Amino acid sequence: MWPVLIILALIAALAFVHFHWRGKFLRASAAATAETERLRELNAQREAQALQIKTQQQALFDSMIEGLLLLDENRRIQLANRAFTELFDITADLRGRTLLEVLRQHELTGLLETVEEKQQVLGYELKLGALSERWIQINAAAIIDGDRAHRGTLLVFHDLTRLKQLERTREEFVANVSHELRTPLSLIKGYVETLLDGARDNPEVATKFLQTIQRNAERLQFLIEDLLTISELESGRLKMNLQSVPLRPSVDKVFEDFKTQARARRVTLTNEIPEVAAQADAERLQQVLGNLVGNAVKYGRADGQVKVSARLTEGAIEVCVADDGPGIPPDSLERVFERFYRIDKARSREQGGTGLGLSIVKHIVQSHGGKVWARSEMGKGAAFYFTVPRS
Repeated sequence: MWPVLIILALIAALAFVHFHWRGKFLRASAAATAETERLRELNAQREAQALQIKTQQQALFDSMIEGLLLLDENRRIQLANRAFTELFDITADLRGRTLLEVLRQHELTGLLETVEEKQQVLGYELKLGALSERWIQINAAAIIDGDRAHRGTLLVFHDLTRLKQLERTREEFVANVSHELRTPLSLIKGYVETLLDGARDNPEVATKFLQTIQRNAERLQFLIEDLLTISELESGRLKMNLQSVPLRPSVDKVFEDFKTQARARRVTLTNEIPEVAAQADAERLQQVLGNLVGNAVKYGRADGQVKVSARLTEGAIEVCVADDGPGIPPDSLERVFERFYRIDKARSREQGGTGLGLSIVKHIVQSHGGKVWARSEMGKGAAFYFTVPRS
């Protein structure tokens, strides 16, 4: 009996021990599973946060108007924002490539060496292209860790092309204005000095000199007026008083203004404008027509014809001022609307032109929301077109 009881007691004790440790094991396993799940959730949260930070950084980099490039310690690209790829028209993946492979500009190798040596380079200018010239400004800084070891380079690219073009235009404008002012002023000064030296005592010579002085003074006056007009148009200070303007009477008025010059060159003026009205500034429209008709009379063929016509387009009126003169060379057609550009410099100055008339035409037409262009065939005349909104 006792042995049986002892065996049963041992079995009960073993069972108790088994279930006790099994319970502890299960509880430990459950705790471990819970901890694993918690760690998995923490890792997922960290990954989500890291992805969010990376996405925000990429969005921030892509929102920059300057091109941004991040290189590692081996000078290989780790990050390039959208502005950089658009600036250099790149569609391929840049990660892992060197700057020289991407841009093919050997000057950049020297730039990177300077950055690694001096840790910063500001205002470095790089010229790209030979035919279509572009200028890029680069600011670069080295990335240094706590041990002063070089870990990479950050480069910021800014497109200077427009600024360079404006600077060049300003320099050309100042040079042209100086030249245009110098010529008549020199003539006026020379003739005045000659008159003071005794030429005034000869009535015939004095009259001739005074007429020359008057002609150059008028040329100066026209030049200054045109410069003021160009300045107001380009700055946007000149406001357009838009109203309904009948075109045919406007052309008749311009023809009346140039009747004397046309008669002197035996030029026939023909108005073929239909009965239409433009939504325009009447005074400025008169200025556009006056410049174009005046040029056609001066530079067209003697004993020739100047014709003004128009046709209706969708929401606009296309006006054409045509002559039957010698025409315009093909290489000058794209440049005739530039400030101070002259096809025949000597002839233009002789006839009192300032070189600003067609530039004023272009700006006035563009201020009306229209466009202007020229067509010509050598020996068969020239035609100038512009569009204005219909009333």
